[in-house]
Amino acid sequence: MENEVSKILILGGTGYIGKYLVKASVLLGHKTYVYGRPITSITPPPKLQLHRDFQSMGVTIVHGELNEHEKIVALLRQVDVVISALAYPQVLDQLKIIDAIKVAGNIKRFFPSDFGIEEDRVTPLPPFEAFLEKKRKIRRTIEAAGIPFTFVSANCFGSYFVNYLLRPREKRHDVDVYGSGEAKTVLNYEEDIAIYTIKAADDPRTLNRVVIYRPEKNIISQLELISLWEKKTGQSLNRVHIPEKQIVELSETLPDPHKIPVAIIHSLFVKGDMMSYELDKDDLEASKLYPDFEYTTVDRLLDIFLVNPPEIPFAAFE
Repeated sequence: MENEVSKILILGGTGYIGKYLVKASVLLGHKTYVYGRPITSITPPPKLQLHRDFQSMGVTIVHGELNEHEKIVALLRQVDVVISALAYPQVLDQLKIIDAIKVAGNIKRFFPSDFGIEEDRVTPLPPFEAFLEKKRKIRRTIEAAGIPFTFVSANCFGSYFVNYLLRPREKRHDVDVYGSGEAKTVLNYEEDIAIYTIKAADDPRTLNRVVIYRPEKNIISQLELISLWEKKTGQSLNRVHIPEKQIVELSETLPDPHKIPVAIIHSLFVKGDMMSYELDKDDLEASKLYPDFEYTTVDRLLDIFLVNPPEIPFAAFE
């Protein structure tokens, strides 16, 4: 299949990051397949519209459940690359995908549903650590099975967290700051995350490697983000600091699963886990792998919000 673009299957293609991956796959010229739950009478209208959009783009949609082993194996035999974009409650369901890949025997690359912090290099608060341990189990299972892989550490979904941290549609005067607000994190635009991922799918340099998405101009603290937004809007925001002690206590006392988002906030914006380790010459960083791709800087992302703030559900973070 040398010099040909891969056929790509995306599981969870109608989910938050999944829809960006599907569109990027089509944009970059890949025959694209989506495996998703069957349409029912209770399927939300936005999902129905997304299915129609995908079909108009030439995407092949196959409906089924993750426990339909033979159906998944048959679909895998039609493609080359598998990308899982399943949401975090379904992390361990990827074991079913791995089993199907082993039976199919033809997959040239598997991307499990990472797309977040680099789980092999951090130790966050226990609720987040327990979640990351499930992702590590998937990684180790892939490695033990000898399945060709690329692991993606995409860091923060930029639009999601700009929306969460600044609440631009709410026209607030107060803005929450977690801890000191000085910890650095990495905010990457979702469309760029998807493009980088699809570019990596046929790249021999990324085979059996971890790719970290850490473009220099997307490294920013909460306080820097707030100041940049104030300059763009001309408004002044009142910074309301939430002490680290309070966040830690919430991660210990809230019931499951509500303690997980609190622990994630602590990891990202109080400890600064995304920037807690140095990249060395053996690390693969996406913006250096693909220097010709003009990624969306945080500054440019705020311009997008300034013109038309997107409506993004906060999901687990509310």
